[in-house]
Amino acid sequence: MKYTEEHEWLRVEDDLVVVGITEHASTQLGDVVFVELPEPGATVSKDDEIVVIESVKAASDILAPVDGEIVEVNEALVDNPGLVNEDPLGDAWFFKMKVEDLSALDDFMDEEAYKAFIE
Repeated sequence: MKYTEEHEWLRVEDDLVVVGITEHASTQLGDVVFVELPEPGATVSKDDEIVVIESVKAASDILAPVDGEIVEVNEALVDNPGLVNEDPLGDAWFFKMKVEDLSALDDFMDEEAYKAFIE
Protein backbone atom coordinates (compact mmCIF):
# COMPACT_ATOMS: atom_id res chain seq x y z
CA MET A 1 0.00 0.00 0.00
CA LYS A 2 0.96 3.61 -0.52
CA TYR A 3 -0.12 6.56 1.64
CA THR A 4 -0.75 10.26 0.98
CA GLU A 5 -0.15 13.23 3.26
CA GLU A 6 -3.95 13.61 3.29
CA HIS A 7 -4.18 10.24 5.11
CA GLU A 8 -5.48 8.22 2.19
CA TRP A 9 -4.27 4.73 1.38
CA LEU A 10 -3.86 3.42 -2.15
CA ARG A 11 -3.77 -0.24 -3.08
CA VAL A 12 -3.25 -1.62 -6.59
CA GLU A 13 -5.63 -4.43 -7.57
CA ASP A 14 -5.00 -5.69 -11.09
CA ASP A 15 -5.01 -2.49 -13.17
CA LEU A 16 -7.08 -0.43 -10.71
CA VAL A 17 -6.18 1.73 -7.72
CA VAL A 18 -8.40 1.26 -4.65
CA VAL A 19 -8.61 4.33 -2.37
CA GLY A 20 -9.62 4.63 1.28
CA ILE A 21 -8.60 6.53 4.39
CA THR A 22 -6.17 5.38 7.04
CA GLU A 23 -7.01 4.24 10.54
CA HIS A 24 -5.34 7.43 11.80
CA ALA A 25 -7.74 9.53 9.70
CA SER A 26 -10.82 7.60 10.78
CA THR A 27 -9.82 8.01 14.44
CA GLN A 28 -9.29 11.76 13.97
CA LEU A 29 -12.69 12.13 12.30
CA GLY A 30 -14.62 10.36 15.04
CA ASP A 31 -17.90 8.61 14.28
CA VAL A 32 -18.65 8.91 10.56
CA VAL A 33 -22.34 9.60 9.91
CA PHE A 34 -22.47 10.40 6.18
CA VAL A 35 -20.45 9.61 3.04
CA GLU A 36 -21.05 11.11 -0.41
CA LEU A 37 -19.32 9.20 -3.20
CA PRO A 38 -18.47 10.23 -6.77
CA GLU A 39 -20.31 8.88 -9.80
CA PRO A 40 -18.75 5.89 -11.55
CA GLY A 41 -17.46 6.99 -14.94
CA ALA A 42 -16.36 10.39 -13.65
CA THR A 43 -12.98 11.56 -14.88
CA VAL A 44 -11.00 13.24 -12.10
CA SER A 45 -7.77 15.18 -11.82
CA LYS A 46 -5.26 14.97 -9.01
CA ASP A 47 -6.44 16.98 -5.97
CA ASP A 48 -10.09 17.20 -7.13
CA GLU A 49 -12.47 16.91 -4.16
CA ILE A 50 -14.37 13.71 -4.92
CA VAL A 51 -15.70 12.28 -1.65
CA VAL A 52 -17.37 14.09 1.24
CA ILE A 53 -17.21 12.52 4.69
CA GLU A 54 -19.19 13.92 7.61
CA SER A 55 -18.59 12.86 11.18
CA VAL A 56 -19.82 13.99 14.55
CA LYS A 57 -16.69 16.17 14.75
CA ALA A 58 -16.19 17.58 11.25
CA ALA A 59 -16.72 17.40 7.52
CA SER A 60 -13.81 16.34 5.37
CA ASP A 61 -13.05 15.71 1.72
CA ILE A 62 -11.12 12.99 0.00
CA LEU A 63 -9.05 14.29 -2.88
CA ALA A 64 -8.20 12.38 -6.02
CA PRO A 65 -4.65 11.12 -5.43
CA VAL A 66 -3.90 10.92 -9.16
CA ASP A 67 -5.58 11.62 -12.50
CA GLY A 68 -7.95 8.89 -13.62
CA GLU A 69 -11.47 7.57 -14.02
CA ILE A 70 -13.72 6.41 -11.19
CA VAL A 71 -14.83 2.91 -12.19
CA GLU A 72 -16.49 1.68 -9.00
CA VAL A 73 -17.67 3.11 -5.67
CA ASN A 74 -18.36 1.34 -2.39
CA GLU A 75 -22.14 1.70 -2.06
CA ALA A 76 -22.01 -0.07 1.33
CA LEU A 77 -20.64 3.18 2.81
CA VAL A 78 -23.78 5.10 1.83
CA ASP A 79 -25.97 2.72 3.85
CA ASN A 80 -23.42 2.16 6.63
CA PRO A 81 -21.00 5.11 6.92
CA GLY A 82 -19.81 3.76 10.30
CA LEU A 83 -17.92 1.11 8.36
CA VAL A 84 -15.23 3.79 7.91
CA ASN A 85 -14.57 3.59 11.65
CA GLU A 86 -14.93 -0.19 11.88
CA ASP A 87 -12.67 -1.29 9.02
CA PRO A 88 -10.89 1.68 7.39
CA LEU A 89 -8.18 -0.43 5.75
CA GLY A 90 -10.49 -3.17 4.48
CA ASP A 91 -14.22 -3.10 3.75
CA ALA A 92 -14.44 0.71 3.96
CA TRP A 93 -12.66 1.50 0.70
CA PHE A 94 -14.25 4.50 -1.05
CA PHE A 95 -13.64 4.06 -4.77
CA LYS A 96 -11.65 2.27 -7.42
CA MET A 97 -10.07 4.20 -10.23
CA LYS A 98 -8.36 3.43 -13.50
CA VAL A 99 -5.17 5.43 -13.97
CA GLU A 100 -3.06 5.88 -17.08
CA ASP A 101 0.26 5.27 -15.35
CA LEU A 102 0.60 3.25 -12.14
CA SER A 103 4.12 4.60 -11.67
CA ALA A 104 2.42 7.81 -10.45
CA LEU A 105 2.01 5.94 -7.15
CA ASP A 106 5.78 5.83 -6.69
CA ASP A 107 5.60 9.42 -5.36
CA PHE A 108 3.59 8.38 -2.30
CA MET A 109 4.80 7.12 1.08
CA ASP A 110 5.21 3.48 2.00
CA GLU A 111 3.89 2.25 5.37
CA GLU A 112 7.12 2.99 7.24
CA ALA A 113 7.30 6.55 5.93
CA TYR A 114 3.61 7.13 6.71
CA LYS A 115 4.05 5.93 10.31
CA ALA A 116 6.92 8.40 10.72
CA PHE A 117 4.77 11.14 9.13
CA ILE A 118 1.91 10.75 11.65
CA GLU A 119 4.15 10.62 14.75
